[in-house]
Amino acid sequence: MVGTVSPLDRRHLLRAATLGAAASVLSACGSGARPANAGGAGSGTDALPSHAATPVGRPAASATSPAAALPFEIHSGPAGTDRVALTFHGQGDPAIAASLLGEAERAGAKVTVMAVGSWLDSYPAMARRILDGGHELGNHTQNHVAISGLAADAAYAEIERCAQRLKQLTGSIGTWFRPSQAQDCTAVVAAQARRAGYAHCLSYDVDSLDYTDPGAAAVTRNVLDQARAGSVVSMHFGRGGTVAALPGILDGLRQRGLSAVTTSELLS
Repeated sequence: MVGTVSPLDRRHLLRAATLGAAASVLSACGSGARPANAGGAGSGTDALPSHAATPVGRPAASATSPAAALPFEIHSGPAGTDRVALTFHGQGDPAIAASLLGEAERAGAKVTVMAVGSWLDSYPAMARRILDGGHELGNHTQNHVAISGLAADAAYAEIERCAQRLKQLTGSIGTWFRPSQAQDCTAVVAAQARRAGYAHCLSYDVDSLDYTDPGAAAVTRNVLDQARAGSVVSMHFGRGGTVAALPGILDGLRQRGLSAVTTSELLS
């Protein structure tokens, strides 16, 4: 025969049941398991937290940070800023590269260098020279091939090899990836860039055409005719005309109230 349970006894029984359930959950968590529905009501999964998939070499982006809000493909920054980003294809004679960096630094400008991995293999000291000048490094593939035409695994190898070279030299794969011989990432290349740990494909909205060697005056004109607040400008190391054009470019931007900063500073 079941006896009558008093209100006091009922409270004791309820408390004991609650403590027992809590102990079971803590025991499961302590053994590395996750309690059912830990991911939210009705989830019924044991999926890892989203940050567990963060690629090695990149910090996890906060969901509320500016970087988290950026699109994957970036052509320019905010139009309401007083900044532009000068980005350089990192390859060619290191003496010319050093001259260009020196010109930028004398004017108080900072740039982003999208380095080719094979160039860093040949001139590893350039990585520290760039960073020590207050500039930043990004990934422009290992061999600067026409990456848009490669199969997925070959495209990944081009991106990953450069990423690992950057990491060996600097401790980081860098924030930015730019496809080689292309302005924009195809869907295949974008997927491989993400696979290698890059959250963004850095394009541009101003092409200096300096790689055609049109002369310093033409390079200056090409940039200043197109650049606006928030622009991302594509330029190249290894070109004497670009070094000669840089002071005029920086002076022209300054007259418009614009300063040259790294891409990360432009988009921060």
